[in-house]
Amino acid sequence: MLRKRPYLTLELCESVVASPLVSLTQPDGRTRHWAVVADPRDGAPRALRVVVLQDGQTIHNAFFDRDFEPPP
Repeated sequence: MLRKRPYLTLELCESVVASPLVSLTQPDGRTRHWAVVADPRDGAPRALRVVVLQDGQTIHNAFFDRDFEPPP
């Protein structure tokens, strides 16, 4: 995941998992976490989605989610 997106850091992903704006558990047991963070490339605020495995710690995937809409 970090090889494909070198602009994302482990610390940034861990901060999203530690204090998400929204969390959702998928049917396969993985959990999606979203938080708004500053994009390291340009400093603009963007929603980062981090998907963790069933253990709640191992990061499976992370990317900026253009379709995220914060809850009302």
